[in-house]
Amino acid sequence: MDGFNIRHSGYATLEDPAGIKIYDSKYVTIQNNIIDDTFFGIYAQYSVSCIIKNNKLKSNGKLEQEIGNGIHCWKSDSMQIIGNTISGHRDGIYFEFVTNSIIWRNNSTNNIRYGLHFMFSHNDSYIANVFSANGAGVAVMFTHGVKMFNNVFEKNWGDAAFGLLLKEISDSYISGNTFTQNTTGIHMEGASRIDMRNNTFTANGWAIKIQASCMDVTVSRNNFIGNSFDVATNGTLVLNTFNGNYWDKYEGYDLNKDNKGDVPYRPISMFSMIIETNPQSMILFRSVLVSLLDKTEKVIPTLTPENLKDETPLMKPIKL
Repeated sequence: MDGFNIRHSGYATLEDPAGIKIYDSKYVTIQNNIIDDTFFGIYAQYSVSCIIKNNKLKSNGKLEQEIGNGIHCWKSDSMQIIGNTISGHRDGIYFEFVTNSIIWRNNSTNNIRYGLHFMFSHNDSYIANVFSANGAGVAVMFTHGVKMFNNVFEKNWGDAAFGLLLKEISDSYISGNTFTQNTTGIHMEGASRIDMRNNTFTANGWAIKIQASCMDVTVSRNNFIGNSFDVATNGTLVLNTFNGNYWDKYEGYDLNKDNKGDVPYRPISMFSMIIETNPQSMILFRSVLVSLLDKTEKVIPTLTPENLKDETPLMKPIKL
């Protein structure tokens, strides 16, 4: 299906009207279409080896219960979602029970809930996408074997907004991504065996929130620049590794000039721990008292986790 202009599907919550539907099909290609003002944009169910490429999907949803997803895939395998532009839907792209698929070079912006939403979808990759100004950027939930490379997560602001939410995921890779101007760059709950490297976090409220339920997460060779808080957690038990990152707040020294700090860096501030239990204390942010508390905590840790530290912080940003 190539080059169609599809408009005004109508709206309903039971029939799931869509601009284009694929049911129980293989090797279907949908490309170069304009899909405007539809409930669901492209809806695929029980589909295998289909290509959804270079389509423009735009709707005007105001409330998430009144609009469907831009590209919706359910119980499908080996799907290719490439080069689409999606805005104004509930979720820009939605995967549930979708395996061995790729999401590549899409632009998902100004959607009500998520730019991309993964549920129970294993061994998929998303690469070189832009998720900008959505209710929240991307949610990956109850999933394993996901590869997340070279994406941009930006301008996802709000009380509970984030660039990337990882909830109950395992055995996954996050590399080469840029997180900028999000309330929280990455929020992690129940994540295990995650390799996170070569990412850049700039101008976020929190770069990473990693809950005590996470384990075997490796954070290495990332840049943390201009974030209000670099790392936050909700407990003192730390079963994760931070090593060889660049932190712009690091005040240590490098006497042997090997570009590695001679003293460890503790990225969690005392004030960030206080905010986790008393959010209203944020009103004191940037006060002299908070600054003194944080400097004291770095010298003699009492509230912050003792073993959450970068033993070899870098003195210069990594060129990625």
